Amino acid sequence: MLKVLPIQSKINQEEICLRCGVKYDPDLLAYSATVDDELAGVCQFKLTDKGGMVYDLAPVKDSFDFEAMFVLGRGTLNFIDLCGVHYAIYRGEVKDEQTERLVKAVGFKLTDRGTYEVNLEGFFTDHCHKD
Repeated sequence: MLKVLPIQSKINQEEICLRCGVKYDPDLLAYSATVDDELAGVCQFKLTDKGGMVYDLAPVKDSFDFEAMFVLGRGTLNFIDLCGVHYAIYRGEVKDEQTERLVKAVGFKLTDRGTYEVNLEGFFTDHCHKD
């Protein structure tokens, strides 16, 4: 079973970040994804006056479960949106095609400035309606 949950302790967040090969930042919020109780990935982020800043959307080292990572990314964006922050920027490294495909699938679009951003206004409601 796929689960995406907030990481409740900074000790756990640090351990999960290590397993996913990303720098732990105690000032960031984080979600983890598990599949059948095995770690699949981590997402570290924060809420700012400029929008939600997603710093990491990283799978556990030597593994990549696209579905789990997609749900992790979408879950993070949904949380950001529910907090009343309707814009997000991906600040993580897009190091390969796999990461780029994931970031775009989650909803981020490459801007003219070379950053990946998403407008969350109606993102989780409007696209579900038929015209």
